[in-house]
Amino acid sequence: MSGLTLLLTVGTPRGTGRTRPSQLPNHPGFGWRLALGLLTLLGLLGSRVGQAQTYPRRAPEFDRLAQELFAEIQTDQIPYEDLYGTLLNLYQSPLNLNTATPEELRALPLLAEKQVQALLRYRQANGPLLSVYELQAVPEWDVRTIARVAPFVAVEAPRANAARGPLWQRIKSEENNALLLRYRRVLQQQKGYTPVDTFQGRPTLRYLGSADAWALRYRVAHAHDFSLGFTAEKDAGEPITWQPGRGQYGPDFISAHAVFYDQGRLKTLALGDYQLQFGQGLLLSSGLALGKGAETITNLRRASLGVRPYTALLENTFFRGAAATYQLAPGWEATVFTSRKNLDASARQATDSLAQLAEFSSSLLLTGLHRTASELANRQRLSETVGGGHLGYTSPDGNLALGATAVATHYGSAFQKRPEPYNRYEFSGQNNLALGVHYSYGYRNLLLFGESGRSSGGGLGTLNGLVASLGPRVDAAVLLRHYGPDFHTFYGNALSENTRTINESGMYVGLKVRPLSRWELSAYLDQFSFPWLRYRVSAPSQGRDLLARVSFTPTKTSLLYVLYRARLKPLDLAASQSGRALPLPGQQLRHSLLLYCDAQPTATVGLRTRLQASFLRDDDNLPWQRGYVLSQDVQVQPRRGLLLAARYALFDTDDYDTRQYIFEQDVLYAFSIPALYGQGTRAYALAQLTLNKHFTLWLRYADTRYRHQSTVGSGLEQIQGPARSEVTAQVRYRL
Repeated sequence: MSGLTLLLTVGTPRGTGRTRPSQLPNHPGFGWRLALGLLTLLGLLGSRVGQAQTYPRRAPEFDRLAQELFAEIQTDQIPYEDLYGTLLNLYQSPLNLNTATPEELRALPLLAEKQVQALLRYRQANGPLLSVYELQAVPEWDVRTIARVAPFVAVEAPRANAARGPLWQRIKSEENNALLLRYRRVLQQQKGYTPVDTFQGRPTLRYLGSADAWALRYRVAHAHDFSLGFTAEKDAGEPITWQPGRGQYGPDFISAHAVFYDQGRLKTLALGDYQLQFGQGLLLSSGLALGKGAETITNLRRASLGVRPYTALLENTFFRGAAATYQLAPGWEATVFTSRKNLDASARQATDSLAQLAEFSSSLLLTGLHRTASELANRQRLSETVGGGHLGYTSPDGNLALGATAVATHYGSAFQKRPEPYNRYEFSGQNNLALGVHYSYGYRNLLLFGESGRSSGGGLGTLNGLVASLGPRVDAAVLLRHYGPDFHTFYGNALSENTRTINESGMYVGLKVRPLSRWELSAYLDQFSFPWLRYRVSAPSQGRDLLARVSFTPTKTSLLYVLYRARLKPLDLAASQSGRALPLPGQQLRHSLLLYCDAQPTATVGLRTRLQASFLRDDDNLPWQRGYVLSQDVQVQPRRGLLLAARYALFDTDDYDTRQYIFEQDVLYAFSIPALYGQGTRAYALAQLTLNKHFTLWLRYADTRYRHQSTVGSGLEQIQGPARSEVTAQVRYRL
């Protein structure tokens, strides 16, 4: 019997439902756990001798997890890079279920609060788990949940790091030690790479580097012990330059970190690039923040994970410097951090001779692209210094957590936004100090959480939420938020309709119901308002966001669902639409529908079908704009070590506003979510080959073909012809 089959069948007597070990006669839990251990041993014979109770972890299906968590339509704001980075860290350094704290368990976006509490109660009543298979005996943990979290968790006996030898020896012998190299290129010639010509006597703008894009990653890590790694990346069009005076040493982006854990009372020490996650992300949330999506309950709350290594490729969501967490007393920890790095920013000169600021920065540039002379001129031109600390308390049972946070930010030159009415309350100057407090309290199947903060100038922000299991089949969540127009925090990423936690009030209500076995209904309603003007919204405004999903799992390996979303957002109507000389405030209504089927007819073949459509109208008197996409995915594993995947999609949209975003499977730890608009087809093929225990290869080819178009893209990205093709290759070497 294979390990997977054992996982799905052991421990549930037919017709009796799940039996808890504490309910067995004679010695509570002993007989059941002994039988489970023997069955686990039999199920894993032929694998590794001496690891009979170790669940054979499989690589997670990141694309399927992202689909289940988000199932998002019409947006490119999903933080896939952070999602992959977080899940990658968990996969490489799995969470030990025998020692995991409530906050660490809540950091898994796959677990409901009742499942967290059920595991904690089970550990308290029965002691440490013997195997991942024992999760079947934990109340509220169903087979689907276990299968989803299995790649990110482990069951190990608590063991001091020093018992495994000195640090250098632990690093040298660590199995989680890999080097990864990725290459990507668009096959057609884009305008930015054509020879330079002249226009009105001036040379035209072109990219300064080649069309090749590549990334190099290395990391060696062990959970709660150490993490060492570096990353180097060159985007397409960027030159490779050695200019130490301008902060460039070959590739455009270089990142490195060294993080050490549990050195006595020194709980964490981070050097280099790192991230911070405290409270509900109001002041510090430089890591993953899922926000609104098809997972309507667990996505709301955040977990205070403290200091974490930075391993992603985003060039602006991290701190660079040092951070340390020290245990002051049982339950009390203090964190201090400092960071200094240079940011991309656009600079402007004051035209008024009486202006107080002769030169200032008007905006931060977050693309991370440095391909042209103008982009290079804005590269790292603004210095940022950040410092602060966090004081946290956790009760002995882990159910109560309190904390206070301070973040001070200083910029090398002053900020001053353009003198537009909607920028009236935006941050200006060089210094900002944000102070905040947060709390989290879990009681049985109830979790209360919240955070409040104040920034320089008196701006206030607060959010408070509740997640509760109202019964065995009903979960609910409520979150209230208010971020003042003058509330400024540069590394906060709490739940919001805006891309930043500013100028917004709202109430979110989420619900998840399982009325019948294999059926699930999830929904949320988010009502929000903006007290002050926004870009392209010339008056205080309000809107609504509604999502409902009905899903059905006919078998353990299949999933069907229908998702509907309606969004009503404020938007200025153009003068031509309003019939006036100036734009007037209006509303944009978008209806989105998604039909999704994920089936596995055989053990080696997987099929996924997706049909999504959107209907958009900017005003009641205007016609509807429509967009559609239909895709079919096939995944085949003809033999061990070889995985083949492919997709063919048809799309048809009226314009760019009705573009369709559709998630694609990519090479490991990469993501692709192209915007499809116009009429055409989109196809890709992916192959993954494991040569041996050291080498794994990936090769991907993607092609988009448009109808009734002679060019693809615009500006320097423009391609002559109706097609755009891209090839990606990746190799991973385990040391």
